[in-house]
Amino acid sequence: MNKILRKKILNPTVTLFEIEAPLIAAKAEPGQFIILRTDAEGERIPLTIADYDREKGTITIIAQAVGATTQKLAAMNEGEYICDFAGPLGRPSETDGLKKVAVIGGGVGSAIAYPVAKKLHQSGATVHTIVGFRSKDLVILEDEFKSVSDRFILMSDDGTAGKKGLVTDALKTLIEEGETYDEVIAIGPLIMMKFVCKLTKEHGIKTVVSMNPIMIDGTGMCGGCRLTVGGETKFACVDGPDFDGHLVDFDEAMARGSMYRDFEKEAREKTCHLLNQQPR
Repeated sequence: MNKILRKKILNPTVTLFEIEAPLIAAKAEPGQFIILRTDAEGERIPLTIADYDREKGTITIIAQAVGATTQKLAAMNEGEYICDFAGPLGRPSETDGLKKVAVIGGGVGSAIAYPVAKKLHQSGATVHTIVGFRSKDLVILEDEFKSVSDRFILMSDDGTAGKKGLVTDALKTLIEEGETYDEVIAIGPLIMMKFVCKLTKEHGIKTVVSMNPIMIDGTGMCGGCRLTVGGETKFACVDGPDFDGHLVDFDEAMARGSMYRDFEKEAREKTCHLLNQQPR
């Protein structure tokens, strides 16, 4: 069991947790993830490692309360224990040799983009960061991104934070201004990553995306997280989660991601009812 050392609410639906996990912290790298269960009867869910501190022996995760398990997690407090916390899993993001990179984060996917941008910055690369949210109330990690970015652009759908528009609008402007990149790294909703890749393909810029389909065991045995990449079947948990964005079949991934929407809704509603019945 792993103790929650710190809890910070980042916006109405997104919460940061710092977890005591020295064995995971000793080996964690940007791009990797953990699989957790909040309790012995809970489901297994993957969450990307948002940060780590090897000296303190801690792992930071950021979760959006959208499903049954993330709602249970959001209701937990400092001093409580997470039943299972396994990792690090997946392949680390490949950052060696990159000199100038555009890192793009959308919504809660920005929590995944941040440790990648941080590592690139620490390695001496020039980092241009674009993050997008629906509105000002949903912005997370703004100061953290600014601290590791040579150029930081905040976008919002409604214009209440940063510039009004999409992350693709900002990237297109940078490219038109003459900025060139060794690589673009995009992490966020599938539809966002799809259109980032469409833009970068037109300009011949290598693009890496982080895929987060439904996972169960996280070791490649169940096949639940399968994707089609370059016409081949890949498993996000062991072959990824990072892939060449120009080869990912996003339409298939979006269709598979919506298969269990009704089941997720039912589980979420049950969980909400149970949490509302519990004494605070």
